[in-house]
Amino acid sequence: MAHIDRQTMRRVLRREIAGTIGLLTDEHDFRAMRRYRTFTFEDHSTYLRQVEALLKTRALQGSHTTVALFDPQEYADYCVDKGIDPDVPANRTRFTAELATTGPTIPYEGQPLADLVPALVDEAVRRATWEYAATLLARLGACATCGEDIGRAAFTRASDLVVRILDTAPAGNRHLVCSVTGTPETLVAVLHADEETDGATQLDEAEALEFATVLALGLATQGPGGLVMRTTAPDTPDRIYGWRLRGDGLDPLTAGEVFDAYCTDVESGDLIAPESGVDYCVPPDLAEEGPMSGHHH
Repeated sequence: MAHIDRQTMRRVLRREIAGTIGLLTDEHDFRAMRRYRTFTFEDHSTYLRQVEALLKTRALQGSHTTVALFDPQEYADYCVDKGIDPDVPANRTRFTAELATTGPTIPYEGQPLADLVPALVDEAVRRATWEYAATLLARLGACATCGEDIGRAAFTRASDLVVRILDTAPAGNRHLVCSVTGTPETLVAVLHADEETDGATQLDEAEALEFATVLALGLATQGPGGLVMRTTAPDTPDRIYGWRLRGDGLDPLTAGEVFDAYCTDVESGDLIAPESGVDYCVPPDLAEEGPMSGHHH
């Protein structure tokens, strides 16, 4: 292939964006795109450098750019579906523009590509986890005894629990992790709830939706799982506490159980030194009255 100068490369890239850049994050995906004659980049590292240069230029010009994860297989399927030629740059632009509304994206805010790529991959994993959990929930169907949609009821239940957990938490920033191990894949969801200066809680809606969906799946399948919360506030030790999933509710872990969970290496089972300035404690009462949510599916 003829050597292409940088000026031309930039121009080629500029033609391929629509306020969104579809990024090929790994070598394997990059190679898959090389089969298209109009995809003129020869190696992945040069491609990444060119993308980074373009992002910086656009930022300097005051353009806002969103970076989306470009999946060559999804692109090929999209082109078959729409009956369009994948080897036309305009069609890549069209696919990328749609990715901006449907796929995993990260806004470019001047961060190095070395930081942006892992964040984008994490975002894609989060999205896939949520879609997988939502699919499994939807497949549970209706309760044989009461006819209620099990997945929907579990999601409502999970959302109520998340609200209660946040309402009963001490002041500060909260970091929640929910893991469900009963499904073929272990699913993990994370939720950050930061406290604003006026005391209001700041949540990312997409993150909250994903978190509630994974928790709902654990409740609906009554699979093994747990939920751990860490709160951080100025001038006080971090507080860590948690629950195990039990039936369609949460059972508080003792301070000792939380300590053991945090101070054991998951891979080897070896003990890890506890963090200093951390209070491993019992969770506050979620103040639920009577049996949980009526039905036990």
